[in-house]
Amino acid sequence: MMNKIGIVVVSFLILLGLGSSMVFVVDQRQFGVVYQLGQIQRVVVEPGLNFKLPPPFQNVVYIDRRLLTLESADVEPMLTAERQRVVIDWFVRWRISDPAAFIRNVGLDERAGAMQLNRVVRNAFQEQVNRRTVRELLSTRREEVMADVKRDVLAAVRGAEQPWGMDVVDVRITRVDYAETITRSVFERMIAERRRVASELRATGFAEGEQIRADADRQREELLAEAFRDAQKLKGQGDAQASRLYADAFGRDPAFAHFYRSLEAYRASFRSRTDLMVVDPSSEFFRAMRGNVPAAGR
Repeated sequence: MMNKIGIVVVSFLILLGLGSSMVFVVDQRQFGVVYQLGQIQRVVVEPGLNFKLPPPFQNVVYIDRRLLTLESADVEPMLTAERQRVVIDWFVRWRISDPAAFIRNVGLDERAGAMQLNRVVRNAFQEQVNRRTVRELLSTRREEVMADVKRDVLAAVRGAEQPWGMDVVDVRITRVDYAETITRSVFERMIAERRRVASELRATGFAEGEQIRADADRQREELLAEAFRDAQKLKGQGDAQASRLYADAFGRDPAFAHFYRSLEAYRASFRSRTDLMVVDPSSEFFRAMRGNVPAAGR
């Protein structure tokens, strides 16, 4: 009895495993490719539950049917019409439209398709860049370049003999720049030019500064000369007027004149406390101090 139950359980498990290997589910984001003995037997496009023969007679491979993005990976420069080396970053939006043709002519998965598509897009960009200048790539004909590259890529993947079973939706350029060596040389030329301009500005400023300083020194000398001249003129006028006043005062009172001159002589003789003078007290020099000043009219 126990042996019969064991046989039934084992048989049930075998049937269950066999049944599960004959059922597969296709997601709405995938294609289901059914292989039979290594050959494509059919492609399941509609999502849902499907049936097949158990392995090794048939097996299923899933391929992504969503919109995929391929971005440029290399930084190898391209030559423009004026022989300038530029680096272009781009991306392509593509999808697998015919899984059977894709597997036969491209590869078994999306990675193989991306590698083949990258080569075609790279060649198409190289051909279009060779026909245009840097200015056209940057602004005036940028949209035209992307449209022409998309046209060339579609012509390659939709070949009449061996179509790739894929569709290219969009091609976009994200960046156009000079190659690193050219960028470095451009920066070095810009730096040299800025240094040259700075040197010219410094030289011009130094020359103008010297001219301003020379002009200021000249004006200073002129002002000092004019001030000295006016001072000497005023001093002469003052001395002349003082002399007239002295002469008039001395003419009126000769005794006062003699006394005043003696005081001036004393002031000139005793300017410092450390001065030492040896004079005979009976000399005429101290006559004014002794009060022996001659009266007016003597």
